Amino acid sequence: MSEIKGIVVAITGASSGIGEATSLLLAERGAKVVLGARGTERLAALADRIVRAGGDATYASTDVKRRQDVAALVALAHERYGKLDVLINNAGVMPISPLDDLRVEDWDEMIDVNIKGVLYGIAAALPVFRSQGFGHFINIASTAGFKTVPNQSVYSATKFAVRAISEGLRQEAGDRLRVMVVSPGFVATNFADRVTNQSVRAQLEASRAALAMPPSAVARAIAFAIEQPPDVDVGEIVIRSTAQK
Repeated sequence: MSEIKGIVVAITGASSGIGEATSLLLAERGAKVVLGARGTERLAALADRIVRAGGDATYASTDVKRRQDVAALVALAHERYGKLDVLINNAGVMPISPLDDLRVEDWDEMIDVNIKGVLYGIAAALPVFRSQGFGHFINIASTAGFKTVPNQSVYSATKFAVRAISEGLRQEAGDRLRVMVVSPGFVATNFADRVTNQSVRAQLEASRAALAMPPSAVARAIAFAIEQPPDVDVGEIVIRSTAQK
């Protein structure tokens, strides 16, 4: 608890799912949370909920496909609170489909959000972390970053990339920065909503119903890593329901 109270955490994709659950948990434990997502109405409602519960939250409209948006989120954290302890690169999309569908726009979206969004977060926060002499990157990958299956090749590729980028960053970070990857399995979120191939969507929804864990489980894993002493780096957590093999 003492390692979380008073820290400043910026979170992308904060308005729903893992991001929302993590924001609520960290704020409850005393963190000052800086919320970023595209939907400002949901962000405002989440920030208000945190403040009314006695927490400290602010927010900014953030599309991680826009480097300037991610930079502005990090700047907001630093300007409002004087530091940034943790950046959680959580925003992600999963409009999966068979390659034969040739949904190139969906491929681009996954690359732009899942890979470039993480890189933009690193580009924004790394100079801040270097300057202040401490900082913690938490990048959300997936169990799909270990193994791919039909219909998920592009999505899996983006999550393999997040793990590779994170490991490279960890090796370059030195002994004063921390870098962590969280690789969740199925989570009870709205990830299937943007899948346009109806048969693939039905498969995902069935798997979610049978295998998904609550977003709060991932939030607790993130909190566990943050609350470790500053010289202890939890490099990766793979978390899935016991039903998922």
